[in-house]
Amino acid sequence: MLECSLYYVKVYINQMKENYTIKEMPANERPYEKCEKNGAGSLSDIELLAVLLRTGTKGMTAIELSRNILYPIHSQDGLLNLHHWSYEQLRKVKGIGRVKALQIVCLAELARRLAKATAHTLLDFSTPESIARYYMEDMRHQKQEVLKLLLLNTKTKLVGETDISKGTVNSALISPRELFVEALQKNAVSIILLHNHPSGDAMPSKEDVLITKRVRDAGNLIGIDLLDHIIIGDNCYVSLSEKGFI
Repeated sequence: MLECSLYYVKVYINQMKENYTIKEMPANERPYEKCEKNGAGSLSDIELLAVLLRTGTKGMTAIELSRNILYPIHSQDGLLNLHHWSYEQLRKVKGIGRVKALQIVCLAELARRLAKATAHTLLDFSTPESIARYYMEDMRHQKQEVLKLLLLNTKTKLVGETDISKGTVNSALISPRELFVEALQKNAVSIILLHNHPSGDAMPSKEDVLITKRVRDAGNLIGIDLLDHIIIGDNCYVSLSEKGFI
């Protein structure tokens, strides 16, 4: 009780300080001590971020600052919000200066690369689940639709990939000729289409099905197979091949 009372006295005193650190917290509530005693897995998402930020700001602990980043007003996305913040947006948050903003955007990028590196060990271009897992972190946080073309050789190995379009994936804007010119230049024998739905819902639209059939039919004419069209949602996917559209 005495320790907690002293803590709140320190809160009041530190409101006059420029930086308010985790050190002012009771020992049993400090993320560093909890991590050292019980491991990093014992920390909440907020505490993990607070450890990396190290300090708060005037009248605000690193814990409170981290909570504002992970759970801004009208959002309960938690860790996913790290991918939504831009450097410029972070600089507008009270207590987030240049260094902290850079730390947060670099942390989000590191998390994305770690997820992709982990998925790479299981990557198999003959398996929709494997493909979706590998590209998930690249595409699930995109704020607009991106259509990727994956180019494969006779052994179903990737020989190239390219972004065909950004924005609404519309059959009127996607030219099968453009896709297959790219495939022929790389000597690909098969292709896979991959695009995201920013809404998070991976269910294919009528437009998605129409594009798939147009590309499939064009590929059949020139001898380059469309193996799949995979739609990425928020931690989910739909394979149009598995759905029977190819």
